[in-house]
Amino acid sequence: MDITHRPPEVNPAVSTAPATSPSSPPGAPTAAPTEAPFERRLGQVLLGVVLLLGAAFRLHWALHDDGIYWPDEVYQSLEPAHRLVYGYGLVAWEFVQGARNWALPALVAGVLGLGRLLGLTDPAGYLGLVKGFFALVGTATAWATWRLSRAAGASTLAASGGAALFALASVPLYFAPRAMSENASVLPVVLGLALALPKDASRRALVAGASLLGLAVLLRLQNGVFCAGLLGVLLARRRWREAAVALGVLSGWALAFGLLDKLTWGRWFHSAIVYLDFNVVQGKAAQWGTEPFGYYPRILRTAMPVLSVVTGALALLALPRAWGLSALTAAFFLLHALQPHKELRFLVPVLPLFAALAGVGLDSVLRALRGGPARATATVAVVAGALLSGAGAGALTFGEVGQYEHVRPKDSAWDDQGAVNRLLEAAGRRDDVCGLKVEAVHLAWTGGYSYFHRKVPLYPHTGPSRGTGQFSHVITRTGNEGAGTTVAQDGPLSLVKLPVAGCVLDPGYSWRLP
Repeated sequence: MDITHRPPEVNPAVSTAPATSPSSPPGAPTAAPTEAPFERRLGQVLLGVVLLLGAAFRLHWALHDDGIYWPDEVYQSLEPAHRLVYGYGLVAWEFVQGARNWALPALVAGVLGLGRLLGLTDPAGYLGLVKGFFALVGTATAWATWRLSRAAGASTLAASGGAALFALASVPLYFAPRAMSENASVLPVVLGLALALPKDASRRALVAGASLLGLAVLLRLQNGVFCAGLLGVLLARRRWREAAVALGVLSGWALAFGLLDKLTWGRWFHSAIVYLDFNVVQGKAAQWGTEPFGYYPRILRTAMPVLSVVTGALALLALPRAWGLSALTAAFFLLHALQPHKELRFLVPVLPLFAALAGVGLDSVLRALRGGPARATATVAVVAGALLSGAGAGALTFGEVGQYEHVRPKDSAWDDQGAVNRLLEAAGRRDDVCGLKVEAVHLAWTGGYSYFHRKVPLYPHTGPSRGTGQFSHVITRTGNEGAGTTVAQDGPLSLVKLPVAGCVLDPGYSWRLP
């Protein structure tokens, strides 16, 4: 049976919600009452509006933000992809030691390659294409959230309210355009669970869903929690045959993971071994900061004070009806909360699961309300709350998204280092550039060659001095031009042409990211 099936249309005034039979397993949902045609149509309209608004918000930020939340969104995706397509780029330590596989860079390289075929060879063009791609992946994830909520038992109307809690909420919008593994993998996670988790899932749906979860792990290793969780739910239901099928499919994807590492790094599962050794065994991720167990709830309440509470409360109401999805969601959240090093982006794959559960919880609330107008009003109120959150996303600060809390919490979370990235683009378009030094910030907090797009040396602030003649331009703070001439300016930074006719060849130039 298709997992998106709807109850048969009968007289909506007639109750069709019998209690759970004595032979039903614990936690089994009661039969869904019939959804009135008006409410179903309203739910479909709301879903369309939510998806359109969610896409509009995401595309707006994709085209109006040149900043960086964390260097990983450049040096684990854009920069290695730029190397694959254009032949050069800075190399982060993860791609020296092999702590990441090549699935995500290959995906981004596919988008860059498409842009190249279309003539988008300027950073403004191909970066807009990549960001737009991730923005639309986020929109598709909102639709998958609706489908997962429906598969968990929510009505069309309630599921649309749940989808709005992901599509329009400020935190998902903030991360949406960024080329991160969390964003690349969230769609296969949500759609995979929507296909594989329902009790009445067909064999084809189970295979497709497990395959999507396997793909999600290929893009981000931590999504293995969902794979283990799916197997756990199937075993708890005593669905031995389905568990065996899912295990077989996931084993095939594990083999693909290992083979990719063997072909690219020379050892089976090399990236997983190095990653787990660095982060779990040695605990070296703590060098980028540690936070207490309650960090994620606190930050979510700070970023979305009302919406996070509403989503959490509705998700709790879904527990009796969707215990399997609730268990998966809680496991992912708790495992990340237990890790010392925390970043809000790590929760991106689980945010739509909370929203889907909230849709189920909203459905429980709607069942308790009398009359279509009351149910419609309650759902529209949830959507309106999500829309208010999304409309205020532009005011998010770093303190509200849990970044740089003790250094500059009041600074805008948007367009951070956008000035240096735009000057990198400006420098790359100049014919007289034979080398560039970024004096203003650490090179890791820039867009690298993905923004510079010129195959000449790109030096960090610790690189050679101006007097060596190894670069013709510098990006520096306005007022530090020295003997140079300002050729472009953006905010407090300037692109300065040094008084040199050409550049001295640097045979020792390193492509390693410092």
